[in-house]
Amino acid sequence: MPNWGDRLLAAGGAPVTVPRDPAREAARDELLDAEYHKHDPSVLKRVTDWIYDHIAKALDSISGDGTTGTTGLVLFLIVAVLIGGALWWRLGAPRRAARTVQDVYGTEGPRSADRYRADAAGHAAAGRWTEAVREQMRALVRGLEERTLLDTRPGRTADEAAAEAGQALPEHAAALAAAARTFDDIAYGERTADQSAYRLLHELDRTLERTRPVLTPDASASAPSPGGAA
Repeated sequence: MPNWGDRLLAAGGAPVTVPRDPAREAARDELLDAEYHKHDPSVLKRVTDWIYDHIAKALDSISGDGTTGTTGLVLFLIVAVLIGGALWWRLGAPRRAARTVQDVYGTEGPRSADRYRADAAGHAAAGRWTEAVREQMRALVRGLEERTLLDTRPGRTADEAAAEAGQALPEHAAALAAAARTFDDIAYGERTADQSAYRLLHELDRTLERTRPVLTPDASASAPSPGGAA
């Protein structure tokens, strides 16, 4: 004789006997309907509740009689690690605070390229690599200004100088961009300067002194032709 759970009502209201397995599958399919779960908590809410529950248990264990203080502290640290992992998963790695990028020459304003080079060499001889890198980058930029490959413009950053100089010296554009990044990272305290960083800028400065610029179409058009009037 079929059980009560094996009977369903037909469209007309008459009871219909349905085998047990199909009835169970029909009930399961019905319960899987999204309409029944639209008010269920999200995955993040369930994870958060689980974390809060474990925090509460850990705090209770620290102050409770059933657990020693050491054990409770260990549990609390475990929960803290779990919280940190959950926040990392949710928010991602912490980003560095935005830095304020300043004029490549700083507050004292530009000096001559030779003066910057001499100061950089003095710092390098004393092993003061941060100061050596800073002065050497300034020598590089000032040298380009003295050759009129860059206009003398207050407030220019190292990145801007590198990008503008790369247009006149395209074969060195990548090296100029790398030098500007090195200067920024060291000048603003995010990277430790060393001899190799100084040598990179020093050699680039010497290379640029020997490099002829690539004339732009406007500059080529304005230059006098060999057979033109004097």
